[in-house]
Amino acid sequence: MDLVGPIIEIFKLVGRPIVKYLKHQIKFNGYLKKFKESKEGLSNRKLEIESRLETQLQSTAYHVAKAEVQEWLKDADQFIARQDVEDEVNSWGYLSCCCRAVILQERTRELKEIYDRGDKYTNECLIIENHSRKLNYYVKNFKELKEKLLRKRGDIVSTLHSQLVHGKIEKEEVKYWREKVEEITGPIAKDIEDKVDKGGYLSHASDPTAVLLREKIQEMERICEEGSRLPDCLVIDDPSASLLELPTSDLQGNEVVKATILACLKGEEVTKVGVWGMGGVGKTTIMMHVHNELLNEGKFKKVIWVSLSQDFDIYNLQEQIACGLNCSLKGKLTEHQSTINRAAVLSKMIERHKPALLILDDVWRRFELNEVGIPEPDVNNGCKLVLTTRSQEITRSMDCRTIKVETLSCEEALKLFLNKVGDIVLSNHGGGIKKDLESALKKIVAECDGLPLAIVTVASSLKEISEPRLWSAALNQLQDCKRNVAGTDEDAFKILKFSYDCLKNQQIQYCFLYCALYPNDYNIPKEKIIEYWIDEGFIDEMETRHAMKDEGYDILRKLEDNSLLEFIEDEDEGDCVRMHDLIRDMALHITRMSPRFLVEAGKALRELPEKLKYSEDVEKVSLMCNYIKEIPLSMASSTCMRLTTLLLAHNNLSTIPESIFEHMLGLKILDLSFNKELRSLPNSVSKLVKLTTLLLESTSLEKVPSLSSLGSLKKLNLRQTKIKEVPEGLGMLKNLKCFFLCGLRDYNLEIKEIADGVLSNLSKLEELIVDRSRIKLKGDMVGRLMKFEIFHGWFPTVNDMRIFLKCQPNRLSSYFITIGSNLGSKEMIYNCIEDLPRYKKIMVFKKSSIVGENTLFPSVQLLYIDDCRDIRSLNDFSAIKDATDLRRCWIQGCDGMECVLSSWINNPVIQTLECLVLHVLNKLDGLFEANIIAKSSPPPGAFSSLKEVIIWHCCKIKKLFPSWKLVEYLQSLK
Repeated sequence: MDLVGPIIEIFKLVGRPIVKYLKHQIKFNGYLKKFKESKEGLSNRKLEIESRLETQLQSTAYHVAKAEVQEWLKDADQFIARQDVEDEVNSWGYLSCCCRAVILQERTRELKEIYDRGDKYTNECLIIENHSRKLNYYVKNFKELKEKLLRKRGDIVSTLHSQLVHGKIEKEEVKYWREKVEEITGPIAKDIEDKVDKGGYLSHASDPTAVLLREKIQEMERICEEGSRLPDCLVIDDPSASLLELPTSDLQGNEVVKATILACLKGEEVTKVGVWGMGGVGKTTIMMHVHNELLNEGKFKKVIWVSLSQDFDIYNLQEQIACGLNCSLKGKLTEHQSTINRAAVLSKMIERHKPALLILDDVWRRFELNEVGIPEPDVNNGCKLVLTTRSQEITRSMDCRTIKVETLSCEEALKLFLNKVGDIVLSNHGGGIKKDLESALKKIVAECDGLPLAIVTVASSLKEISEPRLWSAALNQLQDCKRNVAGTDEDAFKILKFSYDCLKNQQIQYCFLYCALYPNDYNIPKEKIIEYWIDEGFIDEMETRHAMKDEGYDILRKLEDNSLLEFIEDEDEGDCVRMHDLIRDMALHITRMSPRFLVEAGKALRELPEKLKYSEDVEKVSLMCNYIKEIPLSMASSTCMRLTTLLLAHNNLSTIPESIFEHMLGLKILDLSFNKELRSLPNSVSKLVKLTTLLLESTSLEKVPSLSSLGSLKKLNLRQTKIKEVPEGLGMLKNLKCFFLCGLRDYNLEIKEIADGVLSNLSKLEELIVDRSRIKLKGDMVGRLMKFEIFHGWFPTVNDMRIFLKCQPNRLSSYFITIGSNLGSKEMIYNCIEDLPRYKKIMVFKKSSIVGENTLFPSVQLLYIDDCRDIRSLNDFSAIKDATDLRRCWIQGCDGMECVLSSWINNPVIQTLECLVLHVLNKLDGLFEANIIAKSSPPPGAFSSLKEVIIWHCCKIKKLFPSWKLVEYLQSLK
C-alpha cells in the first residue's frame, strides 16, 4: 500500500507525454498513409500520361512531347524516385514526431501540386510538331518514294520490253508515266537534294524548300498511284508494222506461178494453197512477192508470215502466229499449259483479226489446224492458208490446192547465171559469152539443174574467174561433187557442196560451217559470229584485236559474195547474216563427217538429246535457244574427250551437275550465257585447263569457282550477273585478253573495287569492261595495261583520268568512261540509251572538276557533263579544243554554266557537233556569249553538222542567239 502513492505520482508524471505521443503517432500514421497513397496516385498518373504520350507519338513521325509535358514527367519521375522521406521516417525518434508530421505534410503538399499539374495532361494533346524532325521526315519520305518509283519503273520497263514484240509500240499513257517518273526522279530530285544539301538544317515548315518537298512528295504519291493503275498490257498495235514488206530478190521465170497463187487468194473458191517443189527452186522468194503484194492491197486485215523448220513444234508455231498478230501467248498462258488451251486462245485471236492470210513457209510434216489454233479457212471467215513444202504429199494430206514450182528452163537458167557471174564472161564485141568460155559455162549451168539457189551460188563462186582452163576445172569439180556426195536425195546439196569447195581456204570453210551452229532461219549478228571465230582460232593472231575483227568482216563479205550467206539488217541486232535452210542443211551434212558437229539448236528441247551420250567423237555441240532446265546426272558419265565447243546459251538451266566437266577436259569454249536462273557453277570447271573462252553473261551467278588453274583462258564474260566478289585466281590468268564484269542494271553489285595487283598482272588484256557506276578503278593501275583497245570503266577522280590518258597510247577503238561521282550516272545515261549504239567513244563527267589539260580523249564522240560546277562555258573545258570528232554533247546541272560557247577560235566542236542537249542549267542565258559576234565571225563550216538542239529546264534563257547572223549557219538544223 505504501507503494501505491508513488506509482500514482509516477503515472501522473509520465502518462501525459505518453498519451500525447500516442495521439501524435496516430496522427502521424494518418499523414504517412496519405503520403503513400498520394505517391502511388502520382505514379499511376505518370504511367497514364506516358501511355497517352507514346500512343500520340506513334501516330506521327515528326512530333515530339511538349516541353511542359516533358518537364512534368521529369518532376514526377524525380519525386517518385526519392527515398529520403521513407528513410527519414524510419530514422526519426520519438522527440521528432511533431517535426515528422510537419515534413510529411509538406512533402504531401508538393506531391499534390505535381499531381494537380498533371490534371490537364489527361485529356489534352501532349505533343507538338518538331520542324527539324518534320523536314527530315520529308527528306526521308522523298528519298523512299524516289526509290519506290525507280523500282516500279524498272518493273514496268522489264514488262514493256517483254511485250514489245514486232508490231507493237508503247502506249502513250505508259510513255507519259515513264517520262513523269524520269522527270521527278531526275532533274527535279537533283534540284531538291541540292537545295537540302545547301540549306542544311531547315528551321521551319514554311521554308520554301520544305514547301517544295511537301508538294513533290504528294506528286510522287500520285505518280505511284498512277503506276499501280497502269494496265497489264503496256503496248498497242503499231499501225506502221502491219505494212512491213519482206526483203525480196528478183523473180526468175516464176511470174506464172505467182499469178496463179494470187488468183487463188483473191478469189472465193480456194481457201488453202499448197506450194511445193524441190529445195532451192524458189518457193520462198515467190511467196515473199505474194506477201508484199497482198499486204498493200487491203483484201486481208492481217497477212502473217511464219518460217518453220524441219523440227518445228506446235508451241513455237503458236507463238510465232500470235506474234504475227502483234500479240503474245506468253502473257496469257505459260508453256506448261496444254497446247489445247493455247490453241483456244490463239483461235480467238485470229478470229478478231479476220479476214487473215497465214503463210507457213517450209512445212515438213502434216499437222491438224485445230491442234495449233488455226481456224479452218472458209468463205464465212474470209481466212486463207498458204504453205510451202518440198513434199506434194503434205499439200494433198492438208487438203490444199496444189501448185508446183518447176525448175527454170535452160534460157531462164542461163539468164540468171549470167546476171550473177557478171561481165567477166562477156565478150567485148557484141556482149555475148566469150567463145573460149561458152562451152564450159553452159555445161555448168546445165549441171545446176535449173535450181535458182544452185545457179546463184555457183555463179557467185565463179565471178572472179576469167581463164578458160579454170572454167573447165570448175566444171570437172562440179561433176565430181554430183557423183561423190552421198547420203542425200537432194541434188541441190551436191551443187551447193561445189560452192563450198570453191572457197578453197580451209579457214573460210570452217567459218562458214560454224554459222550452222545457230538455229534455222536465225539472224546471226555479225559482231557475235566474228567473236566466236576469234575465240575458236579461225582467224590468225594479228597485232590488234581490231585488225582480227576486220579480217572477220572480210570473211563475211566473201561468204556473202559467194551467196552462202545472206545479209540481213535486224531491227534489234543490227547487221546480221542468215543461212538459207538448204545451205544450212548442206553445212550440217558436211559436219556429220569432219569436223563433227552435233547441232540441236532452236528445236524447243526441254532436256538434253539422248544422242549426246553416244557422241564421243563430236567436236562441237550447239544446244542454244532451247528450253533445257537441267543436265541429268547420267550425262556426267558421258565421255566427250574430243569436245572443244559447248554452246548452251539461251536456255533455262538453273543448276549443273558437279562432275559434268570431268569428262570434257578438251573443252575450249563454254557458253552458258542467258541462262537467267543459273546461280552456280560446278567446281569441275576448274579442271578445264584448256578452256580459252568462258561466257556467263546474263546469268544469276553470285560466285564462280577458282580460276587459278585456267591458264589458257583468254575471254571471261561476267556481264549482267549477280557476282558478289572478284573471281578467285583472276590475277593468275596471264593470257586473258577480254574481261567483262558488270552487275544487272537494277542489281546492287557488291564489288566496289579490284585489288591493285590483279589487273596489273593481266598484261595481255585488250578489252576491259567493268561496271561504270559501281567498281572504282585507278588511273595508274589501268594505265599500265598497254594493249587496251576497248575500255569501259569508272575513275572516281579527274586525276585518275589524267594519269590514264598519259599512260595510254591513243589506240582505243571503243571506250565508255565515267569520271567523278558514280551516283546517278547510269540513270542519266539511260535517259538517252537509244543513242548509245551509234557511238563507240563516250565520256561522262559527273560532279568532277573538268577545268585543265589532259582530261579528254581527242577521239570522243559523245560527251556528258553532269553537275560540274566549275565550268562557265565549254571554252573553260580546255581539253575541248582536242575533240575533233565530238558529235553529241549533253550538259546538265552545271550551275555555273552561262553560255555554251564564249569563243569559236580553236574549237573544232562547231564543225562536228550534230546534237546539243542542255538540261537544268540555272544560269544559262544563251547558246553564245553576248559579244561573240563582235569578237570574230564564225569560221567556214561552223555548225554545218548541227541537226538538233534540245533545251529544257533552263529557266533563265531568253535569247538563243545574240544575233540573227548566226541563224544562216544553222542550215542543217531540223
